[in-house]
Amino acid sequence: MAEQNALRYRVLMGLLGAMLAGQALAAGKPGNPAAGSVEMYRYVDSKGGVVIDRQGVPPEYIGKGYEVLNEQGRVIRVVPPAPTAAEIEQHKADAARASSDAQLLRLYTSVSDVELARDRKLAELDAMASVSKGNLQALKSQQATLQSRAADQERAGRQVSADLEAQLSDLRDQEKRLDQDIDRFAQLRQQAAASFAADRARLAQLLGASH
Repeated sequence: MAEQNALRYRVLMGLLGAMLAGQALAAGKPGNPAAGSVEMYRYVDSKGGVVIDRQGVPPEYIGKGYEVLNEQGRVIRVVPPAPTAAEIEQHKADAARASSDAQLLRLYTSVSDVELARDRKLAELDAMASVSKGNLQALKSQQATLQSRAADQERAGRQVSADLEAQLSDLRDQEKRLDQDIDRFAQLRQQAAASFAADRARLAQLLGASH
């Protein structure tokens, strides 16, 4: 009888030990509240419902942003939504403006510096346009002389010589190029004036904001 009681005692103790070992093993598994490393994920699904999931956020919802919660349901991390196309473009525009502002501050220390640079540039363009206009005037005078010679040949009943025709054709081509140059210098002057005006206004803002 004593031996049976002793055997029964050893069996019961063995079962109890196995149960305790199983509980301890379960407590140490990832994702179990007792492990101290549980994270839950809260996101909004396609129907507008709030979902809390231990497994993670489905790929189709990651771009919308989500929250990471601890075991107690407190937010421990927030993953913001991915930027929209408009936000990306705005970020690019802001970066470009910052780069432009930095360059402007490197080039000029005052508004008067911008005005001096503007005056030099406009004077340079005016001088180039003046040269083209002078060349055009000289060309027209030369053209008039050759046309007078051509008219003399025609009045004399002769055909205008091929050499004279070639010279007149070349002068017409030069006249066309000079007219284009003069128009281009006028456009460049207008663009430069507008650009310097914008730089002046922006620099005034930057210098005003820095004081």
